[in-house]
Amino acid sequence: MLIHSKWTLTVSEPTVLPRSYSLELVKDLHRRIGLEIGQEKIPSTTYSGIIGKCTASADFLTFRPDEFYQLRMCGLEETASKAIASLDLSSGLEFLGAKFAVSDRQDEITSYEQLYTTLVANEPEPTHRFDLQLLTPTAFAQNRTHLPLPVPSLMFRSWLERWNEFAPVYLGGDELIAYLENAVAIKSHQIKTRSHQLQRGYITGFIGEVKLQVSFRIEPLLANVANLLIHYSQYTGTGIKTRLGMGSTNVNLDTRSES
Repeated sequence: MLIHSKWTLTVSEPTVLPRSYSLELVKDLHRRIGLEIGQEKIPSTTYSGIIGKCTASADFLTFRPDEFYQLRMCGLEETASKAIASLDLSSGLEFLGAKFAVSDRQDEITSYEQLYTTLVANEPEPTHRFDLQLLTPTAFAQNRTHLPLPVPSLMFRSWLERWNEFAPVYLGGDELIAYLENAVAIKSHQIKTRSHQLQRGYITGFIGEVKLQVSFRIEPLLANVANLLIHYSQYTGTGIKTRLGMGSTNVNLDTRSES
């Protein structure tokens, strides 16, 4: 079971939170659903923090009553997915003295078998263009530093690592990444850097839009594997610290084009 849950949030008055609020919020949400955080080498949950327009000043963020905000959580295996499905925020979200009203919840629920069957085993016509939106700061581990750039091979590696950890169908390893590295390129992007605060300092990541182009010379089966992993990114996020609010990813399935 895989679940991607999205809550729409609003505030009734200007609401101020410290920039470091995200870590406290994710801990609170995990307590509510009875899951420990930080015990897994590869996290079985992803989380976005509160996404939307807010005003930054010094060490604080101000959320406005004329804006809609979004909170996302995903489960990558059965236990985590069922726990997120049971999370009831209908009465609102209160933490650190702030209160957000919850006006809507949307759940996308599927399974690894269903994704694999639909996007690979049924041999659909390959898709060659993908429009990805990185909603929260995204970065990749690079030795002892972090790389805030949308490198296709690193994006696919992060998705494949999670897929192979949790899915019953093994897709491949370094040889698949090497193949996709030569077959998938960035068509265009509009990104900017943004810092994400963790308990011990900041990590610089990127947010924005990245369009990926899959070569028309690629084998149809492997083009569909690329499609599968890109689609999966909406659940697993992209890059590092996805359980702490980084790498939240959206794939715009309505604007793909073969041109």
